[in-house]
Amino acid sequence: MIAIPSGARVLAATKPVDFRKGMDGFAAAVKEHLRADAYSDAMFVFRAKRAGHVKLILWDGTGLYLFSKRLEQGAFYSRSAARMLNRLTVAETSLSSASS
Repeated sequence: MIAIPSGARVLAATKPVDFRKGMDGFAAAVKEHLRADAYSDAMFVFRAKRAGHVKLILWDGTGLYLFSKRLEQGAFYSRSAARMLNRLTVAETSLSSASS
């Protein structure tokens, strides 16, 4: 599990993105789609079309992290939303999975 400081903002794109992107591609997606700064104190969560894949981008003050998680079974929980941006609580970012 990724340790996230309490009070940290976690922003999730609710629409799937192309997972072939690298670190710079996801940083650009943060700016373009989420209208946020990838080099801020927030963590950004992206999902693939397959519900069992997520990627997270996080700036720690010295560099960007790009985390990837693929479930062998089940899917990540995703609240449906009409907005492109979804604000999550730190508890919701534990990356727990729900069985399908």
